[in-house]
Amino acid sequence: MSKILIRGAKVLGGEPQDVLVDGETIAEVGTGLGAEGAQVIEADGKILLPGLVDLHTHLREPGREDSETVLTGTRAAASGGYTAVFAMANTFPVADTAGVVEQVWRLGKEHGYCDVQPIGAVTVGLEGKQLSELGAMHDSAAGVTVFSDDGKCVDDAVIMRRALEYVKAFGGVVAQHAQEPRLTEGAQMNEGVVSAELGLGGWPAVAEESVIARDVLLAEHVGSRVHICHLSTAGSVEIVRWAKSRGIDVTAEVTPHHLLLTDELVRSYNPVYKVNPPLRTERDVLALREALADGTIDIVATDHAPHPHEDKDCEWAAAAMGMVGLETALSVVQHTMVETGLLDWAGVAERMSFKPARIGSLAGHGRPIAPGEPANLTLVDSAYRGVVDPAGFASRSRNTPYEGRELPGRVTHTFLRGRATVVDGKLA
Repeated sequence: MSKILIRGAKVLGGEPQDVLVDGETIAEVGTGLGAEGAQVIEADGKILLPGLVDLHTHLREPGREDSETVLTGTRAAASGGYTAVFAMANTFPVADTAGVVEQVWRLGKEHGYCDVQPIGAVTVGLEGKQLSELGAMHDSAAGVTVFSDDGKCVDDAVIMRRALEYVKAFGGVVAQHAQEPRLTEGAQMNEGVVSAELGLGGWPAVAEESVIARDVLLAEHVGSRVHICHLSTAGSVEIVRWAKSRGIDVTAEVTPHHLLLTDELVRSYNPVYKVNPPLRTERDVLALREALADGTIDIVATDHAPHPHEDKDCEWAAAAMGMVGLETALSVVQHTMVETGLLDWAGVAERMSFKPARIGSLAGHGRPIAPGEPANLTLVDSAYRGVVDPAGFASRSRNTPYEGRELPGRVTHTFLRGRATVVDGKLA
């Protein structure tokens, strides 16, 4: 592979520097670096970040290729600055065996737009009754370390305890979709003033908070790791904060849409705003931003949930839950966290690259921009502002809540081990 010189980039938002990539690794970082034999990219003060890592992506393959495939999903990921994604297990068939996770992992390798690390199901068929082949999935070529029934909650406390005990043996983590099912039967949106006025079934905050409270106590009891998916309420923040103060090994994620959007948008009855967990109140949004800033919430994860046109362009009650997010995540974080002064770019790198890779035990990603490190990099034009147009998405689906909204920032280049997957904002 040829040499690449990225000249004048603000590494993690700092002073402009040059970064020389030689093959798959970073060779030098400094100022005034020589460019002999190298392809030169004039960064002109753009932000250089380590390649982003998403701990929560739905790629839909196998089984729902009408929504997304590993190819289209990883192309979307690269467009959004990601060099690695963790693929959730709620496929058809469910990724609850070594064979299915290896299939997804190999498809990621073949397509080469970003690394794909499969997440294994906690229970067989996501049914919550019997543990999946956790050890076999970990020992497979895919090397699974994260397990989740996301889309469904592991609501049986005994099953959850056994899963936590099992993965402890190899340093794995259970990622919980915190939703008490009996408290959310028939729920269509957040339970509150808006749901009452619209006459839609409400999804109470306690349905999330009660499961988180139980699971952090279970994690403490067995001495294992638990990760909370798409945390969405102010009360959940307080529970995680309390658990961390006790030394419980818990981590948590927030989605970009829960950092920006509120349940007031549901007044439009536009199914693009129907998501699981639901959009919450302004109070919750502000609490989530503060918690991400102070480290109570560890990471940003997209919960990229693509759906075909017919599953979203219908009446509210019949619409599928979920939003695409890989191609807009960094822009939303810049808007909600950087431009508000809650995070600097180094903080963004910590929450969108370093920590997700650590939580998922993913080697080669979430590494410093330093000599000898893998050249997984994302170059961002933070001065750019543009209107979101889903017609230009690389994802197969278009169910974005940001259509027509102006957002800041644009990924101009993404490098996966020194190879450009995005050049000048376009897929290579």
